[in-house]
Amino acid sequence: MELPHDWGIEGPFQEELPGNTGKRPWHGIGWYRKRFTVPDLNVGERLLLEFEGAMSHPQVWLNGVYIGEWAYGYNSFILDGTAAMQPGQTNELAVRLDNPPESSRWYPGGGLYRDVWVHRKAVVSVDEWSTFITTPRVTPTASSVEISTTVRNAGDNCTSVEIWHTILGPDGSRVATVRTDHHKLPAGEARDLVAQLEVPKPMLWDSFTPALYTCHTEVRADGVLQESKDTCFGIRSIEWRADDGLHLNGRRVQVQGVCQHHDLGALGGAFNRRAAERQLERLLQMGCNAIRMAHNPPAPELLDLCDRMGILVVNELFDTWKIGKTKADYGRHFDAWHERDVRNWVCRDRNHPSVIAWSLGNEIREQEDLPGNHDRARRLVELCRLYDPTRPTTVGMNDGASMTNGFAPIFDLAGYNYRAVLDKSVNYQTHLETLPRIPLYGAETSSCLSTRGVYFFPVRKEKSGGFTNFQVSSYDLYAPLWGYTPDIEFDSLDRFPAVAGEFVWTGFDYLGEPTPYNTDVTNALNFCDPELRARAQALDELQHLGEKAPSRSSYFGIIDLAGFPKDRYYLYQARWRPDLPVAHLLPHWNWPGREGEITPVHAYTNGDEAELLLNGKSLGRKSIGAGEYRFVWEDVRYASGKLELIIWRNGKPWATAVRETSGPPARLRAIVDRNRIRADGKDLAFATVEVLDDMNRVVPDACPKITCSVEGAGELVATDNGDPTDWTSFQSHERRAFNGLALAIIRGRPGMPGKASLIVSSQGLASTHLFLDAFENPADQTKFS
Repeated sequence: MELPHDWGIEGPFQEELPGNTGKRPWHGIGWYRKRFTVPDLNVGERLLLEFEGAMSHPQVWLNGVYIGEWAYGYNSFILDGTAAMQPGQTNELAVRLDNPPESSRWYPGGGLYRDVWVHRKAVVSVDEWSTFITTPRVTPTASSVEISTTVRNAGDNCTSVEIWHTILGPDGSRVATVRTDHHKLPAGEARDLVAQLEVPKPMLWDSFTPALYTCHTEVRADGVLQESKDTCFGIRSIEWRADDGLHLNGRRVQVQGVCQHHDLGALGGAFNRRAAERQLERLLQMGCNAIRMAHNPPAPELLDLCDRMGILVVNELFDTWKIGKTKADYGRHFDAWHERDVRNWVCRDRNHPSVIAWSLGNEIREQEDLPGNHDRARRLVELCRLYDPTRPTTVGMNDGASMTNGFAPIFDLAGYNYRAVLDKSVNYQTHLETLPRIPLYGAETSSCLSTRGVYFFPVRKEKSGGFTNFQVSSYDLYAPLWGYTPDIEFDSLDRFPAVAGEFVWTGFDYLGEPTPYNTDVTNALNFCDPELRARAQALDELQHLGEKAPSRSSYFGIIDLAGFPKDRYYLYQARWRPDLPVAHLLPHWNWPGREGEITPVHAYTNGDEAELLLNGKSLGRKSIGAGEYRFVWEDVRYASGKLELIIWRNGKPWATAVRETSGPPARLRAIVDRNRIRADGKDLAFATVEVLDDMNRVVPDACPKITCSVEGAGELVATDNGDPTDWTSFQSHERRAFNGLALAIIRGRPGMPGKASLIVSSQGLASTHLFLDAFENPADQTKFS
């Protein structure tokens, strides 16, 4: 078995399991065992085991000796296995995991779903996660750099210790070097050592040029090199202003963000670098520049990707504090574990330049001003500042009372969930009037619901007007009670520029939480808010629908579970990429049997004038009005043929879009995101399968069953189609296309370079195939798998 591994994604969907956690068998007890040999150790050397994430409640034995545990399945932790290790012999590592039912509000996955590492530590070495690099002064001519490290002497004798730090530029060249003074370090003790230096003419890290420096650290004891390690960091300044939002390197940056759960769709909770990179690439193409981690620490490799790709991160720790939300969640462990969890979380991630704030919680119930509640908030902030005083603390607040009851001012930043001015009585304007000195941003916004390629008629305007057949119409007008359309948030941000920006719920669909078809909708009512409590009765009908709903995944995503953009993608792209000509029409134009019936047409664009034509006849030219973010033609009567959109900006042609009535399905086409992958058993290629008519147009309502197979130096890992009600196993080679599209994920076989081919077929349709090159890339042998 290879790590990372998620046992829950491999099991079948089960009707009796709750949709809230994806109808997957993620709960239960599981064991992992690994036999491995370690070299002989010198006296005082240590072997540490680092777990990047273990879902959940891991208990660890080495050679039958219990060496430790952790409570929080999302956090990283390190255990010392030296005393139980048998150098030069075969050792056995055993890990017991226990995922109790009712311990999560969404699909958490199960197992060793992130990497596990073995670290060999020298007698005198730097403690893991102790290196902390800051840039107190940043100017175009020079940047000061301060490097703090904790050095430990695990030997039996006092030694003279010094540290050399060499700064390497983004191109690998040496730009600065510093050496600490000699320090006497007694046996068994540790000492914090601090060094300062300057980097001349620094290349600053930002969203456009994410320049990364490397600090190469060498530890010397009595003049002998003991250990060396590299730490990546960025040189940049961040400032959150109450009147003007976020400033990065002195320049205001509008936060154009999304919230992201940790699962990777058909791959489940098991982290895969390429799958995460693909998600980030799709978000960047939309114009997204920031992610809020919802609602837990991410895999460290995800932060590495954000550093490299220039994506800002609000790093979040908890979904609950002591007052829990489900029967067996983290609330049971908060008192005993929260201090250790804050320490590990901040110390692990504080050198990432992408991290711009620490979020200590999401919609936690301690917002209410009751005894002990706010004391917990103050203690968490205190701990966070202890380990990193350079970044602000924040929290995602959904209770409007938090603005006036003393909760919001505990934090450096106010993050608000669903507080757009046009939809809420307690809103951004309320904050600006009552807490004018505290910066604010939208921590969760919109919660618009839709299913890719699905449209229902007549088009109703009320929030729940598009919920039918366990799908949600993609006119982007529909939301749960607490949510609203993207347009409402846009208007609030335009009218109140002091708000730093938004994090939309969500970037991608995710496993679980299939609101509105969810038996646990009441729990999702954002507990504390009286305004929502008063309206909860209206959810009775939706809860009834959810009792036997087949939904496996959410409807919130701008992008569906398979990674295919929904219509909403282009609404955000039009706003977030103003210099990119954007024109997008909805709905599709295949509506047999609806001839002559009203079929409203919406257009998403960043132009200011638009004309719609149906079969060459103009249906009207419109100008965009103040507070309007889409063009709408309400009274279009359907006729098969060609729907055309022509966009102007500032009086000049800007962009066009076309929707045509397709013919029946005739053939398949497969398009791969990359045609070269590493033959390492981890690298992936994602193939989009399209259902085409005989004129090579995607048939937008086609759902034929397709079969995928891979031959040669590759294997089929998973398939999907983005349909939130499809219970086909993700490992199945057979699956329906959904509204013209399907996904196949291919992996290179370890140690097997060569050609791989994907063949896709469907009865009655012309098949297709594509070729990939799998190339040799030796695996990193330090990883435990």
